[in-house]
Amino acid sequence: MELFLTVLALLTVIGVSDVLHRFLPFVPVPLIQIGLGACAVLLPWGVHVELEPELFFVLFIAPLLFNDGKRTPREDLWNLRAPILLLALGLVFATVLIGGYVIHWMIPALSLPSSFALAAILSPTDAVAVGALAKRIHLPKRILRLLEGESLMNDASGLVAFKFAIAAAVTGEFSLPKAAGSFLLIAAGGLLVGAIIGYLLIQLGFLIRKLGMEDVTTHMLLQLLTPFIIFLASEHMGLSGILAVVAGGVIHAIERDRTASPHFKLQVVSASTWSVVIFVLNGLVFVILGATIPEAMHTIFKDESIDNGLVLGYVAVITLLLIGIRLIWLAIFSKDSAIKQLLVTAISGVRGAITLVGALSIPLVMNDGAPYPQRDLIIFLAAGVILFSLVLASVLLPLLTKGEREEKPEEEAELSLKEHMINASLNLLRGKGVEGHADRGAVAAFMRHVERVQQHQGQWSDPGLRRLETELRMIGVRAEREELRRLAENGEVSADLAGRFGELLDRMESLLAGRLSVPLQQSWTEMRRLMSRLFAETGQNGDCVGVAACISVMDARLRMAEAGMQAVEQARGKRNDRAAQVVIAHYQLLIARLKQAKPGDAADEEGVSVDLQMKAVQEQRNYVERLVESGEINRRLAVRLRRFVNELETAILED
Repeated sequence: MELFLTVLALLTVIGVSDVLHRFLPFVPVPLIQIGLGACAVLLPWGVHVELEPELFFVLFIAPLLFNDGKRTPREDLWNLRAPILLLALGLVFATVLIGGYVIHWMIPALSLPSSFALAAILSPTDAVAVGALAKRIHLPKRILRLLEGESLMNDASGLVAFKFAIAAAVTGEFSLPKAAGSFLLIAAGGLLVGAIIGYLLIQLGFLIRKLGMEDVTTHMLLQLLTPFIIFLASEHMGLSGILAVVAGGVIHAIERDRTASPHFKLQVVSASTWSVVIFVLNGLVFVILGATIPEAMHTIFKDESIDNGLVLGYVAVITLLLIGIRLIWLAIFSKDSAIKQLLVTAISGVRGAITLVGALSIPLVMNDGAPYPQRDLIIFLAAGVILFSLVLASVLLPLLTKGEREEKPEEEAELSLKEHMINASLNLLRGKGVEGHADRGAVAAFMRHVERVQQHQGQWSDPGLRRLETELRMIGVRAEREELRRLAENGEVSADLAGRFGELLDRMESLLAGRLSVPLQQSWTEMRRLMSRLFAETGQNGDCVGVAACISVMDARLRMAEAGMQAVEQARGKRNDRAAQVVIAHYQLLIARLKQAKPGDAADEEGVSVDLQMKAVQEQRNYVERLVESGEINRRLAVRLRRFVNELETAILED
């Protein structure tokens, strides 16, 4: 039960961090999660997190790196193969060698092998942290791809160097030729085995499909198990499980690109599922990191033999040392001579999960049974460098990258984004996103609603007029609801049809209440809608009183529209005359269209058209959320785009 409550608490912290990031967009999500993780431990009823390094690697690192391998553009990685290898291999060993000697000179209490071990575990950069920073500061594409490729590859080199340094510290034995040969075998073998197992699992999926099992759930489960199978199998063979899952992810990406169209539904489910899994795992990594920091600080700060101020100075010096080594390495081997770009690349190499897990995996005792010397100090220094590198990057990178990308004026940006949103919706309606279901009627109706909403843009810029128009629309909707209730009580429409119309009116009223920006009114609207459904009477077994008494869908909608227009006309006055003209004009247009409709028009086809348009609207909402999550738009612009989407949905529902 305690473990279950701990997991729930951690998931809650992740959700809270996402909410806080919306209000504090200038603070990277990893820093928020680290802070919340620390708070969760420090509270009197705080959670206690016991981290088992081997489980951490399997549960977190395997799926995260597998997903990175799937999503990282392979062409960009290939084009940058030389600088990536120089950073992932050359820089790692330079960091271990130089950093190890400097750390040992600065902290004599750490033996030379332990100093090498600390430098080795600090050498890998973190793909998750790099991605989180990139969303906010808009790193140049080449630098971002270079950092992603480096972080995918340098984990193995850093961990292998760490492994041999710890072995030397524990046993007192070390052989450079043996270490070099072992590294080549472990790295190359991991890549090969990961690619082979990934390919075999893909073929297994094809075999299952040939046997007639097209169930998306089964194939999605196989996808989720893939990184764990690859990692465990590679580690069991003594190879690099980290490089193996990266190779497996690349193989899956190749197969996805080659066969994307025949399995559209699986691709959609896969993208949605992985987005949730990766969001949770990313959050847990940094929350757990935050949860370990207070314990490490307590252990060090209560040790009277260690000067607290001095150990914090060690953290700062080691962080700057790592940046300095990285900067010099880039200056020597990079073709880019711009110091600003070199600084950005150097500071972007933040540390994260791999460093934390490696530090915590240091053995508790030596071969002779004695406690491992200065283990708590090494863990504290590693955690401190992770935190300090994140803070430093969060502060300096926005300043260094300011002006890298020419920002459009907000009005121009809004128009451009709306155009992208509309195009995405049209692509979906034309069959590119609805499994070949092209509907010309839905496309025409959708564009008609878009044009109508765009025509109101000038009016909506006047808050007073917009509010008056919304109030009148609410009056009209309530009158339509009253007319619908009367038709149902008289047995002129079936309970099924009344329910369908009622749901549309519910959604419209909710959208309009939200547009008024009065939370109490919106809450009251939702509550009243719920209560009316709970206590509504369903008459005549859901059918009309008689066949002759039934009226068509078009006639029912016509009577509702006439009732709504009459209510708006009665509420019309000097104060709201201009807004009333707009609402009444819409009702008049709708009534004219309904009267011109042919008696044989199919309501089911109209329902399909509305469903497709609702999917197009949802595509626009998803587009806005992606922009917000990536940090490409601010909250003010997001609110305006969401308002446009809500107005478009209202227009569709009104028709």
